Amino acid sequence: MSTSSQLLSRRSFGRLAAGAAAAAGVGALGACSPGGGKPSANAPLRIMAINHVWSQAVRRRIGEFEERIGRRVSMTLLTSDQLSSSYNVKLNASGTDVDVMMVRALQEQLVFAHNGWLADLTDRVGDDSFAWADFQKAPRDASVTAGRVLSVPVVTERPTLYYRKDLVEDLGGPPRTLEALMTAALEIRRGGKGIYGYVGRGQRSGAVSQWSSFLYSHGGDFVVDGRSAIGSPQALAAYEYYGRLLGQAGPPGATNMSLEQAMPIFAQGKAAFYVDADAIYSSFLDPKVSTRTVRETVGFAPFPAGPAGARPHNIPSWSLGVNTFSLLRDDAWEFIRWAAGPRMSTALQAEGIPGARSSVWSDPKTLAAFPPDLAEAMRLNAEHGLGYDRPRVLQVGRARDIVGRPLVAGILGEPVAPVVRDADAEFADFLVRDNRHKES
Repeated sequence: MSTSSQLLSRRSFGRLAAGAAAAAGVGALGACSPGGGKPSANAPLRIMAINHVWSQAVRRRIGEFEERIGRRVSMTLLTSDQLSSSYNVKLNASGTDVDVMMVRALQEQLVFAHNGWLADLTDRVGDDSFAWADFQKAPRDASVTAGRVLSVPVVTERPTLYYRKDLVEDLGGPPRTLEALMTAALEIRRGGKGIYGYVGRGQRSGAVSQWSSFLYSHGGDFVVDGRSAIGSPQALAAYEYYGRLLGQAGPPGATNMSLEQAMPIFAQGKAAFYVDADAIYSSFLDPKVSTRTVRETVGFAPFPAGPAGARPHNIPSWSLGVNTFSLLRDDAWEFIRWAAGPRMSTALQAEGIPGARSSVWSDPKTLAAFPPDLAEAMRLNAEHGLGYDRPRVLQVGRARDIVGRPLVAGILGEPVAPVVRDADAEFADFLVRDNRHKES
């Protein structure tokens, strides 16, 4: 699931940017020859990855890949914080002791690209046998920075409308538009049954990624032509809509809620609607997490259409890249070809791990791993999705904090327009500084 990372915190950004010139210089040398020496024949291929169901599934199959390349593979699984800290240490030191890196294209790729830490994969993905065009357009586009392919998506994520079937029977089923969602959520909240009409993320920074789909579906965006667009009429309408939905139909204390606080409220049967990542769907089928009522009545629907239609995000939550300083870059690419190839993508999606290739989403065998209505919702959201759920800038954490301020005002019932004006001005100034960093 997409969350803000220490990797791009305000403190660590300064440290990362400080090493940009040196790292970029070494990266330029690495583009000519793989690192500063030759690897030992006994040196393992080192992979650093998030401790995720995708990584666990791949590690169970790693023996197959070791036979393929004739080299031992060391695959380390870490928490997101541990992974961030390890990258900071190793890459700032131009370390060669990591070859394949699992990264978040939307969270850290711009910084890594700026510092010259990711090898250019443009020519490699052009191999016909890899079928780069088979990857969904939105995640594929997110893998490109400054015209270069720097990562390959392996896990994707979209927002899904989770709902209680028993609570919407009299409403004609799940809402297909944002207007219908608002009406249904308010009606249920005012129904006197002690059930919230809607629950969702309301925390200032944490809510931005899920709010993005509401923004796009109102016809807005974070940035247009390099300038802040959060002050547009479309963005203002999206801010006001989300504030009213969560503020009037949601639970108290919503401005303190991120995924960890919002999800249990729906899981325990206390809310009728919930929009969040489709990757968490299994929680609502798990008796350890959800009540029996929720497990038996949960439904899954595509993101509702707004004034500009249904425009959810469809993002690469995790991708694979190659360390510029690696001495085993050819073997590192072979791992990506194997792990993100058509055969492995099909096998993993058949286990319920949503991939990035279009072919697996048109394969009935892979879709059978998901509840039928969820599979259809995921497919439709992927077709209409945009490849980002946050501003595409170097200092992502700071950007989210600025963009999220009007969300809090709306949820609290405060006038949104003046807060949007202030946030828009602040974001405009931020973009000027962020662009200067990119050019440095």
